[in-house]
Amino acid sequence: MKLALLGYGKMGKTIEALAVAKGHEIVYKKGSGFEDGKLADADAAIEFSIPEAAVSNIKNCLETNIPIVSGTTGWLSDYAEMVKLCETRNGSFIYASNFSVGVNLFFSINDYTAKLLAPWKEYLVGVEEIHHTQKQDAPSGTAITIAEGIIKHSDKKSWTMEIPSEENIPIEARREGDVKGTHIVDYVSEIDTISLKHEAHTRDGFAKGAILAAEWLVDRKGVYSMKDVLGI
Repeated sequence: MKLALLGYGKMGKTIEALAVAKGHEIVYKKGSGFEDGKLADADAAIEFSIPEAAVSNIKNCLETNIPIVSGTTGWLSDYAEMVKLCETRNGSFIYASNFSVGVNLFFSINDYTAKLLAPWKEYLVGVEEIHHTQKQDAPSGTAITIAEGIIKHSDKKSWTMEIPSEENIPIEARREGDVKGTHIVDYVSEIDTISLKHEAHTRDGFAKGAILAAEWLVDRKGVYSMKDVLGI
């Protein structure tokens, strides 16, 4: 498969190394202030850039009929517009707040736990995420997805990074060193604490998942998620 990489930071370089090792060819790279190759030569594109560039990158791929996999977070106010464009152009699009297989399994575990604990009001739920100091958005898209999974199965209405009310799930976002990504869900009562935790040791999991998604998407049309890719 011929791949385009939109965003050539740490994630883009990790994706490049793993994709080449799998036998894929990188035919286009776009980073901060540089381009190499031709986007039109790509069978699919993987987009890990910055929030300010994500929408234009996705639009460009959809308008040129290149399947696009995006893992950039912080731009989702424009997500509905991208979905509409994909449908109008009969394109191929996957967005995920996190492409790691382990994290997507964690999402399902989180949903089930929230459903199981919904009747037990004595447990107060909170979400914590820790990432490297260069991450630009807070909270992480993964933390938001986790909170949305809890909201779906509880009487919570929203999440907040401020002082929470009974209707809100508090999210604490920390930025430390070169942390790859840690997410923790705590259910705390006066008697005990139930915790769920996912900790990424390297960026390889995110990169492998994005490559898997691109391989899966290349011959399909429509808007999909990692649940579709993984069959969960």
